[in-house]
Amino acid sequence: MKNKNGIANLYLVLVFVVLYAPIFYLMYYSFNSGGTMHKFEGFTLDYYREVLQDTRLIIIVINTLVIALLSSAIATLLAVIGALAIQRSRSRRSKNALLSLNNVLIVSPDVIIGASFLILFTIAGIKLGFTSVLLSHVAFSVPIAVLMILPHLQEMSPTLTDAARDLGASRLNVLTKVILPIIKPGIFSGFFMALTYSLDDFAVTFFVTGNGYSTLSVEIYSRARQGVSLSINALSTLIFLFTILLVIGYYFLNQQKNKPSAIIAEPVAEAGVPR
Repeated sequence: MKNKNGIANLYLVLVFVVLYAPIFYLMYYSFNSGGTMHKFEGFTLDYYREVLQDTRLIIIVINTLVIALLSSAIATLLAVIGALAIQRSRSRRSKNALLSLNNVLIVSPDVIIGASFLILFTIAGIKLGFTSVLLSHVAFSVPIAVLMILPHLQEMSPTLTDAARDLGASRLNVLTKVILPIIKPGIFSGFFMALTYSLDDFAVTFFVTGNGYSTLSVEIYSRARQGVSLSINALSTLIFLFTILLVIGYYFLNQQKNKPSAIIAEPVAEAGVPR
């Protein structure tokens, strides 16, 4: 048993080394004053200054953040509605059909999704740019957020909503004062997952961006094709650190569902009894 555990731990360490070694190699040489990724000649922050002084790059970063935040917010709102619709579906067959449709964009290759959106926007006469990128990001973020919210709805006891209605709560009060507070951790988790996917996406965005509009992933790809520059290393390091912060935030939000929740009867009573 100890030998098996040792082999499993060794395998896990090797997996993490393979995954993270290239990232740390990239980060290490982002501080190299030599300008290459072959020999470290000295420590410098010039490439980070170059990134921060690049006006075009800053505009692209702002575009990326706006797209990510806006698409995540819209996708989370739609995901709440979709998760409620799936949960309240009475027929098991229709519920499975809705779940299957929800998962199509998750299991489909990004290239197929990007090409499909490109054809759709071209036929619909939608100009490639901010609108096309936003719509495509909302579309592939909704299924992810639904999968994060739906388990919290399934764990919620139906007696809570029944008790709120018995106390005289309207449907709106049941939704805002009973259901939403209970599934709040799932909503935040879905938002952060959608935000991460939006920030990291390249394949779909590459198809639907137009001339004069770009996101960070597409810009990094374009610069990498022009030649190796350590400013790309610096930019990638900043993105990686930002992603780590998002993951940490998602982790702490996810831990809330493992803590003993407060008295659930309170929101039920608040929904039906005015103060």
